Amino acid sequence: MFRKISILITILLLSFSNYGYAAKKVKVVASTTDIASIAKEIGKDKISISSLASGKSDPHYVEVLPSYMRKVSKADLYLKVGMSLDFWADLIIEGSRNSKLYIADCSDGITPLEVPKQQVDASMGDVHPEGNPHYQLDPENGHIIAGNIYKALVAVDPENDGFYKANLDAFNKKLDEKIKEWKQKAAPLRGMEVITYHKSWSYFSRAFGIKIIDTVEPKPGIEPTPSHTKELINLIKTRNIPLIIKEPYYSNRAPNTIARATGIKVLQLPPSVGGAESVNDYFALFDYLINSLLEVKEEA
Repeated sequence: MFRKISILITILLLSFSNYGYAAKKVKVVASTTDIASIAKEIGKDKISISSLASGKSDPHYVEVLPSYMRKVSKADLYLKVGMSLDFWADLIIEGSRNSKLYIADCSDGITPLEVPKQQVDASMGDVHPEGNPHYQLDPENGHIIAGNIYKALVAVDPENDGFYKANLDAFNKKLDEKIKEWKQKAAPLRGMEVITYHKSWSYFSRAFGIKIIDTVEPKPGIEPTPSHTKELINLIKTRNIPLIIKEPYYSNRAPNTIARATGIKVLQLPPSVGGAESVNDYFALFDYLINSLLEVKEEA
């Protein structure tokens, strides 16, 4: 009888121990799905991860909701995009009143593109003083993002340093292999001229040799104007530019107007994980982007 009771107590203790272990997952909130996807690769089952911006929403503008503040109030770690992209995150973090929250800026170590040479003011549109914040679209920058996430996870959960480091190494190895694959596959895209809606694609175009000739927005974050649209129509006709790339959250009105006048193809591409049905992680994002552009190239 005593032996049975001892076994039962042992089982109960193990159950509580396992429950406690599961409950000790590091709670992580990220501003965007791209950062969350990479964090999942590094943290795996040691973390719970969620993002505030969806893959189909404009990451520049996220509503500061009480529900987001409550989510962050329970978090151990917040992962920011930085470069003033997710300025709204500061308001959410402040509203969470979470004094124990560790905040990491995933742009640390990124070499930014398009850093303004003069003082930024409202007349320049939505220009970021620190440079273009869409750095996740150069897959080489995935290494830097992952490294920043690794350091942040170790800061809040040092006991699992070895686990996170092994996952970081595995992620970097896979990313190197995929970058080589993507570069080879995207070789036909080098020199391809495109118009983009917003300056989301500067890092992507540099990585794969695509030439961005102009943007549908006359200035970043500024709605297309009739005069700028007319200029684009003339430019497209003169240079025979085959493609406008548009993010899912921007209006079709101006791109469709340009398409009717020139015959140019408008391609909606997601700049973030979750922006299209099959884009469920950081690797799938680049697979989707490159395959979609190659299809257009073959049709042209």
